[in-house]
Amino acid sequence: MESTLQQEATLEQAVDLGLRPDEFEMIKEILGRTPNFTETAVYSVMWSEHCSYKNSILWLKKLPKDGPHMLVKAGEENAGLVDIGGGLGCVFKIESHNHPSALEPYQGAATGVGGINRDIFTMGARPIAQLNSLRFGNIENARTKWLVKGVTKGIGDYGNAFGIPIVGGEVFFDESYNQNPLVNAFSAGIIDTKRIISAKATGPGNPVFIVGSATGKDGIAGAAFASKDITEDSANDLPSVQVGDPFMEKLLLEATMELAQTDCIRGMQDMGAAGITCSTNEMSAAGGVGMDIHLDRVPTRQDNMLPYEILLSESQERMLVVVQKGQESVVKRIFDKWDLHAEEIGVVTASDRVRYYMDGELVGDVPAESLVLGGGAPQYEREYKEPAYFQEYKKFNINDVKQPEDLKEVGFKLLQLPNIASKKWIYEQYDSMVGTKNMTTNRPSDAGVVNIKGTNKALAMTVDCNSRYVNADPEVGTMIAVSEAARNIVCAGGVPSAITNCLNFGNPYNPESYWQFVGAIKGMSAACLKFQTPVTGGNVSFYNQSVINGVEVPVFPTPTIGMIGLLEDKEKLMTLDFKQKGDLIFILGDCIEDIASSEYLATYHGIKASPAPYFDLEKEYSLHQAVNGLINNNLINAAHDVSDGGLFVSLVEMSIHRDLGFDIVTDSEVREDAFLFGEGQGRVVVSVNENQEEDFLEYMMESGVNFTLLGHVTKGKMMVDDEHFGFVSEAKDLYNNALGKILEN
Repeated sequence: MESTLQQEATLEQAVDLGLRPDEFEMIKEILGRTPNFTETAVYSVMWSEHCSYKNSILWLKKLPKDGPHMLVKAGEENAGLVDIGGGLGCVFKIESHNHPSALEPYQGAATGVGGINRDIFTMGARPIAQLNSLRFGNIENARTKWLVKGVTKGIGDYGNAFGIPIVGGEVFFDESYNQNPLVNAFSAGIIDTKRIISAKATGPGNPVFIVGSATGKDGIAGAAFASKDITEDSANDLPSVQVGDPFMEKLLLEATMELAQTDCIRGMQDMGAAGITCSTNEMSAAGGVGMDIHLDRVPTRQDNMLPYEILLSESQERMLVVVQKGQESVVKRIFDKWDLHAEEIGVVTASDRVRYYMDGELVGDVPAESLVLGGGAPQYEREYKEPAYFQEYKKFNINDVKQPEDLKEVGFKLLQLPNIASKKWIYEQYDSMVGTKNMTTNRPSDAGVVNIKGTNKALAMTVDCNSRYVNADPEVGTMIAVSEAARNIVCAGGVPSAITNCLNFGNPYNPESYWQFVGAIKGMSAACLKFQTPVTGGNVSFYNQSVINGVEVPVFPTPTIGMIGLLEDKEKLMTLDFKQKGDLIFILGDCIEDIASSEYLATYHGIKASPAPYFDLEKEYSLHQAVNGLINNNLINAAHDVSDGGLFVSLVEMSIHRDLGFDIVTDSEVREDAFLFGEGQGRVVVSVNENQEEDFLEYMMESGVNFTLLGHVTKGKMMVDDEHFGFVSEAKDLYNNALGKILEN
């Protein structure tokens, strides 16, 4: 019988699998021969954009990775790790599951949640909180409503069953996402820093186990699928969408936590993108070793699975574990207890190659280093050029926009827009209280805050990105995304620590889309350096676009920022709700006559072409320092940043939780619509008890940050420049129920 290794693959097969002709030639040169089909399939997924970052890695390397709290830097392990003191660390990461969610929203979103949680507990950390960042198309479209409902239910069902609270997130609607929604899932966990589990394979002779669920045909070539366009033919890729089981994942979590208390593990990695292929090669390359893997020993859900199907399957709830030789029985006993598979499928070798066998026959033989990110995988610097629209957007002039006569009517319309209205219809499907760690379930804050039990500390976390700003100006828009995340952490009482990112862009071979990506990297670097929030990792998702009548239409560039911060004293948690009638209302920061890229301009006036809103990084940083000092000195009793919808929306959001209102006066030197609805950055609204006023004023004068007295908190009436803007109860009803009415219509 002819050896499988002699059954050579063809160039046509390689291209069908997603490889370029020149890459196929590179593989032949690496191997010194023509690869067989199985090996070609292995290279196709490992060299896909999703796994290799081949079109982004050269720019990703420019992001800052060092900071005062870093314990594990980007790319070193499954997720980033920062020190939170007392021998504890926080492991956190965000990743996308965009393409699967576009085809099968329920399973696409659910398995995104499962995958990101495995990245956390595979390092030995117990997940304590989740966030998500979602983008959908026109909400009036039937398909968009189907996607929203499917994604929401998938996230809720998986997260609720798994038992980790969802403590925050964001949702944004725009027509650019009509065909290609974005589903970005974030998870954070707490770890004993003495018990970090590495993703490096070590110790030739140590056995290699696959643990967790059985392997099926779901998700085969999912990484390659995630590295191409969504088109009308994408339904044919439905087998590339994984199927999740949150109860199995819960068992896997508990078994892993128990295993982490032993000294058995010499390396462990989640089987996410590219499944067994990825985990065997990445762990081997990271440890400078090889592996011999017997695919016929892998527990499977279907009979007669072919070698490439077993290798490329992305079946969920599976991990690869390298075990200290002689400790096999300990691993088996723990996983038997939790009724999970734990099968020895191979051994670590002293070579640099990963060899795959099926029924004793060698079916693949590849050098691990040649397959991995930062190793032998190709790295490209793509052409980029400024799109024509960029200069056109800069021509916008506020004086060309007529100010509406009835600003109350404008304000109430804004409160009902899907990008501004409460996302209550969505988040009420999530369990935010499971685990009893969430401190912001009934104490609304700009960030989700989670109790670190047994300490005086808490973790603040948020996900942020206004993709309209990024589309208008990628560099400035991404600086704003980082700054807003930091501002939310600070307004909650925390100190920003580090970020993870999920970079969602169009086709990297499109020079204008790639220009957006490059600008975002530059903006992120500048802001992260200023706030001392290094990038711990994340992922890049290209090919997010619709192909309409043969023309690529990319989504708004969306570099989602996931940030964590630390509250050294959880008693300093700051909420955003007004506390009592008579409290003074101040706005901190500069009030600029600016409505650029605002929801007011884009939706109410229908003007899409404008630059990013006003932003000054130095002033933003100074504002954060001032807010931090105010909170630590107990000089304010509420803080809320000004963002989507502008000042009016921020004031309503501060009012509705206690049914209080506001009476404010606008700045006579700024257009009233710009003052109320503009989204110029670097502003925070605070409320001050009259007894604190003197100390507050003294502190702010010394801070050097501009501040303005707006007015005071009322019993429930909303007043602007002595004009009655209605009652909070009316605004609250519209704000809370608008999204649900649209989705259920």
